[in-house]
Amino acid sequence: MNPLISLLQCLLIAISLFITPPVSASPLNIPRLSPTGRTFEHGDYFADGQPKALSNFGPNDFETFYYKQTLDHFNYRPDSFSTFQQRYLINSKYWGSSNVSAPILAYLGAEEPIDDDLSVIGFLSENANQLQALQIFIEHRYYGKSIPFGSREEAFQNASTLGYFNSAQAIADYAEILIHVKKQLRAEHSPVIVIGGSYGGMLASWFRLKYPHVALGALASSAPILYFDNIIPPEKGYYSIATKDFREVSETCYQTIKKSWSEIDEIASQPEGLSVLSRKFQTCSQLLKSSVLEDYLMLMYTGAAQYNRPPRYPVTVVCGGIDGASHGNDTLSKIFAGVVAYRGNESCYVNPPKNKSETDVGWRWQTCSDMVMPIGISNDSMFPANQFDLKEYVESCKAQYGVPPRPHWATTYFGGHDIKLVLSRFASNIIFSNGLRDPYSSGGVLENISDTVVAVHTKNGSHCLDIVGANTTDPDWLVNQRKVEVKIIKGWLSNYYAELRAYSNNKSIPLQTIKTVEGIH
Repeated sequence: MNPLISLLQCLLIAISLFITPPVSASPLNIPRLSPTGRTFEHGDYFADGQPKALSNFGPNDFETFYYKQTLDHFNYRPDSFSTFQQRYLINSKYWGSSNVSAPILAYLGAEEPIDDDLSVIGFLSENANQLQALQIFIEHRYYGKSIPFGSREEAFQNASTLGYFNSAQAIADYAEILIHVKKQLRAEHSPVIVIGGSYGGMLASWFRLKYPHVALGALASSAPILYFDNIIPPEKGYYSIATKDFREVSETCYQTIKKSWSEIDEIASQPEGLSVLSRKFQTCSQLLKSSVLEDYLMLMYTGAAQYNRPPRYPVTVVCGGIDGASHGNDTLSKIFAGVVAYRGNESCYVNPPKNKSETDVGWRWQTCSDMVMPIGISNDSMFPANQFDLKEYVESCKAQYGVPPRPHWATTYFGGHDIKLVLSRFASNIIFSNGLRDPYSSGGVLENISDTVVAVHTKNGSHCLDIVGANTTDPDWLVNQRKVEVKIIKGWLSNYYAELRAYSNNKSIPLQTIKTVEGIH
């Protein structure tokens, strides 16, 4: 918990961070969590001409399966027993087989079709060989091809059909599929490491806490599990770090952006003002309201900050355009120069999508049900101030769906308050990884909780950067972060195999029935 959601979940897209008009009285939408991000900025990480990827990803190495999934895991109503087809993909290319209880690396899908992750998330494919691991990618319910009720139209029809769309149901889905796969492969003793980024990272950490009998450990990348129930003050989080990212690159860039919002509003209030703004920003169509432009700029800035990744570093690109503007010295000409630097030379700009994606629609429901993350904007931010108002937020969700969200449910069901005190008493084998330039790191676990629940973070890292595909130009600090994470996971596996052998001796189970992977140190 995409914490900016989506390289993503961990490059990028200028993600579908959906934000309502920042200067209006309406509540901010919660920026989308995703390790992937969308192809938005000029010279995107995945565009042609980028550094060579080091991933062993091969799309033909994956086989697609569908599991007959239970609609409702927690009730015994007749409709609870309805089912739908949930998609998952398996890559057994490097698996050492069940004969040696070789491990399973399971990627827990989040708020997008699983296809979006396969070629972007490199951590599994890059380490499967040395770990002799099976790879499995599981799609989140209500996304991609894992749609209940037969169609997306039916599934998203109203709150009655959407009511089965939440994080608790999702991780129960993952438990059922992983148990099923292990049974099918006769791999009952193969340890599972769950991996997720952003919202998926939250699911991975929660999965380890809720289903320790299924997963040996979890790598939770950029998982803002503390961004609930005001554990993090709403105005001290996401937008504060995004502002800090820009200000550290350039004070003048920060000041220019901060000043631009009032100038946009002033021009928009004048006769023909929207036409002036449309020409100034070369919009693809005539602006009908200034909030369209403001939303576009906020999306660009937050996307640049959340996915501020090497080698391009989008924040530096935007500020380079703003500070180096050559075709006008007024504030908004500088802002437009930043847009061009980020997007590249295009025929027009500010072209909002006519239709919301399935991710936009799904994430909106999730943040209006159990994923209520109170995000506000303080007065010292470079963005227009917007205080988070829970009552207003609840009313907005009720108006859209007819039911209120449960803003305290995440901490009730998964915990979060006094997390060090609580988790130090029972949790184990979780890596919370973060990049401190990621705005969502404000809701992440940044200190070790125990010897086995650890925080691995980098000063210059961004959202889910550690689990996206490695590249030849990756800086040393990023390469080292990944090495640290792999070393920790190898330690979990080594301890597990030692305990498994001891268990087999104590239970007088023939050793030939419990062989283990050798050489994981």
